[in-house]
Amino acid sequence: MSRLNELIERLCPNGVEYVKLDDILINNNAEITIPKKEYKKDGKIPIIDQSQSYYSGYTDNERAIPQKLPCIIFGDHTRVVKYTEKVFAQGDSGTKVFVPVDEEISTKYIYYAFSNLNIPSRGYNRHWTIAKELTIPLPPLAIQYEIVRILDNFTELTAELTAELTARRKQYEYYRDLLLSFDNNSNVRWMKISEVAECYTGATPLTSKKEYWDNGSIPWMSSGEVNLGQVYDTEKKITQLGYESCSTKMVPPNTVVVALAGQGKTRGMVAITRINLCTNQSLCAVVPNESVNSDYLYYYLKTQYQNLRKISSGDGTRGGLNLSMIRNYVVPIPPIEEQKRIVAILDRFETLCNDLTNGIPAEIELRQKQYEYYRDKLLSFK
Repeated sequence: MSRLNELIERLCPNGVEYVKLDDILINNNAEITIPKKEYKKDGKIPIIDQSQSYYSGYTDNERAIPQKLPCIIFGDHTRVVKYTEKVFAQGDSGTKVFVPVDEEISTKYIYYAFSNLNIPSRGYNRHWTIAKELTIPLPPLAIQYEIVRILDNFTELTAELTAELTARRKQYEYYRDLLLSFDNNSNVRWMKISEVAECYTGATPLTSKKEYWDNGSIPWMSSGEVNLGQVYDTEKKITQLGYESCSTKMVPPNTVVVALAGQGKTRGMVAITRINLCTNQSLCAVVPNESVNSDYLYYYLKTQYQNLRKISSGDGTRGGLNLSMIRNYVVPIPPIEEQKRIVAILDRFETLCNDLTNGIPAEIELRQKQYEYYRDKLLSFK
């Protein structure tokens, strides 16, 4: 920070001018924009739009490439601010692309300053009409470059940590899938789940009846809680009266639970219970017999997420699994000792992965807070 202080004292001892965004940014919109219905999963050119995701799809249409780089992307509806130095296609109509009015202004400095602004929400209405009137400090170019250098160090470290977390997760998934591949293995029997386990769903007591929920002591699992992976507690509890009022059933510890339905990516996800609990009607409890290790089945079904979603009834995310689909789903059953060996290996992998998953995101969050703190400090001038 000493070099920055030295530059400020030397180049702007009397303070810094504040300017409106509208006075220092000009449009850099492409000839056309790509409508969302034309986004592709693959293509030559990545699409940047106003969504939270950095890239939202791909296209081959070069007419949607803005002329100048680097540039700033602003979500007119979402207030999301992005920066890029790489060729991209401009997304849907709410996406605005800007560059500075001249070369004496650092594009990335404007991006950092723009990101630091508090733009009031107008819902899904347009926001540039508000944002363009907001002001940011505009110090000499040398100071802009020094601020960018400092902030880049924070963002690069966060990017490295995120990449490390992604790599470790992929490594774990690779070895898990490898261990659970049984092609041409004569010691493995392929059996329907109904042949090796009992399957049943739960139910939900009437939420309008307080006596079914208030001061409840019976753990009641909702479909969203499959995200926990291993379930040691539930957010909601029901009373004995609530339990008896519906058809939910108690699920013993070490039961595999499959989400039959749920919002977003929930359908097809798998968890394993570690306590006695009951579930709602959108969860299928799979209670294996003595020929199957529960944790083995849990690990295997986790690898089947995409397949379970494919067999779901209906189209897209509105589909749903049902008891019949789960009961008829075919799984590999190696000898019980082999199941235990696989579980022991995957338990060690998962412990390592969880340590990283807990540690790295905490580090990323800390770095993000440090970045935001220093961004605020660096962009505060007289």
